[in-house]
Amino acid sequence: MSDQRATRRISVFDTTLRDGEQAPANAMNPEQKLDMALRIEALGVDSVEAGFPASSPSDFEATRLISKELTSARFATFSRTTRRDVETAVEAGGTVNHEVQMVATGSDLHLKYKRGITREQSVAEVVDTVAFARSLGVEHISVGIEDATRSEDGFLQALTESAVEAGATCVIIADTSGCTTPDQYGTLIGKIRRWAPAPIRLSTHCHDDFGLSLANALAGIEAGADEVQATLGGIGERAGNTALEELAGVLAYKSDHLKVHTDIDISAMYAAYTALRGIIRLEQPRNKAIFGTYAFGTTAGIHQQGILANPETYEYVEPSRFGRERSLLIGRHSGRAVLRHLLEQLGVEVDDERLHELYRVHIAERAGGDCEDLDIVKARLALELGRTLVPAS
Repeated sequence: MSDQRATRRISVFDTTLRDGEQAPANAMNPEQKLDMALRIEALGVDSVEAGFPASSPSDFEATRLISKELTSARFATFSRTTRRDVETAVEAGGTVNHEVQMVATGSDLHLKYKRGITREQSVAEVVDTVAFARSLGVEHISVGIEDATRSEDGFLQALTESAVEAGATCVIIADTSGCTTPDQYGTLIGKIRRWAPAPIRLSTHCHDDFGLSLANALAGIEAGADEVQATLGGIGERAGNTALEELAGVLAYKSDHLKVHTDIDISAMYAAYTALRGIIRLEQPRNKAIFGTYAFGTTAGIHQQGILANPETYEYVEPSRFGRERSLLIGRHSGRAVLRHLLEQLGVEVDDERLHELYRVHIAERAGGDCEDLDIVKARLALELGRTLVPAS
């Protein structure tokens, strides 16, 4: 275990209930959002984004419910850079323990084709909306620069410095289209850090269109970011966001190397993810890191032989640390090592000829494209060999 006193703490902003929920097929009602907010808070995140109160009565109600129930995490809301959106967010959740997050238009592409405004107008509305939030008594104000990774330095500097001067306490650098690479994103975060020095919080918001959201977030941390915005299972727009479990997992294992850590309880994340999948009817992927059905399972004989001798041979990431269990499954790629393992459990010794025959009948010729649980094969072997299975204690 690493000495956390020697590493820098990274805060975690969970946006499962906002960016994650706004993606197709992920809708949740206010009561479901409250349930998930409490589960996510229990993981040890610093902020839970409740939603976009001005967008719908449902998000307004979810914000109202969540704002009253969180006890250890701050709740956050999403707004455009308009006074009315911020006013609605405050109406829904008040100002106590409330992080008002507003999105600034950050690239010429978005200015021209989405907003129809100039750079100067974008900066002006950020300044006005931040000042308005301050006037309402909001203490935690975040300005998220949308499409920052396709912007230009002069414009980004103007947005950043103007937001901070107006009273923003956090600047979020959004790779909205998931277009950047770790070296590019790290360089950008380094620039923003110079324009918004501590104690201003600097947060990453990365999308996974190229499968680089986690790598980009880590590059951002190494360049000086204080916080990562993430979602359970990486759900979110298009290919999704930085996955909370992947971020927490890497920092749990690599904190000494990266010199950073989080306070996330990695052992409880899978239960929270399972609850989320139930609510939004999300099928469990087979091969997703940490949360995939077979993230800790294998049918490969070479792997099984190593794992049976010492799990560390093929398991750098330990399933038990994430509330998961190892699964060795029987398929056509399984070898004789797992068969010997089952026979040992049954207390049976056979010669090589008999072993070969049992392998042919119970593994090689039975296993097609699907795989079988060890207990099923073990029961079949016991039946053929006349052994009585002893129930697991």
